[in-house]
Amino acid sequence: MFAALGDPTRLAIFDRLADGKPRSISVLSDDADMTRQAVTKHLRVLEAAGLVQNHRVGRESQYAFCPEQLAEARAYLDQVAGRWESALMRLKSFVEDGEA
Repeated sequence: MFAALGDPTRLAIFDRLADGKPRSISVLSDDADMTRQAVTKHLRVLEAAGLVQNHRVGRESQYAFCPEQLAEARAYLDQVAGRWESALMRLKSFVEDGEA
């Protein structure tokens, strides 16, 4: 997921979909100044990462934001941040007080 969002183009597409409104490939390609094929390629990467979902509406594919995967990533990052905070507090205590 982090690799999928690491690309600025995919991040911009994801950001557009994060408002919760599904959009078609044609709408996303018009607003992004890219071909439909390029947008489709980026959407497939985001879909494989679980960040967006594809729904067929007639002959058109609509892509929508999937908040579940992002919530899992946030929980992971909160865990990592907590470990770093703990380690930094121990280091600060050691430097300031000479205690371990």
